[in-house]
Amino acid sequence: MDDSKGLSYFFLGLGVGVGVGLLLAPQSGEETRGLIKAKAQESGDYLKQRTQESAEYLKQRTGEVKETASELLDRSKDVVTRQKDQLAAAIDAGKQAYREAVTAPGKGASETL
Repeated sequence: MDDSKGLSYFFLGLGVGVGVGLLLAPQSGEETRGLIKAKAQESGDYLKQRTQESAEYLKQRTGEVKETASELLDRSKDVVTRQKDQLAAAIDAGKQAYREAVTAPGKGASETL
């Protein structure tokens, strides 16, 4: 069956079902309209409430993610600073060792290399 035919049959069935439901409803048309209006209002209120709850939840989660990202950034800055300090100390130690080797008595620069 073609998808467009299936969709049209679906809407046809939906329309027939709504029509039969309204004809066989136990209350009058005015009562049924009032009931439909009340249910639509309830649905709207429910959706508003769920939307507000979702927005509040997302706001909270966004704050948590932001805080976590900030903590990770601070820790990574600390790690980089420590690595930088260790590298600078290693370079200084290497320079000092080279100076001592070059200026050591009885050794020439060619012997140390």
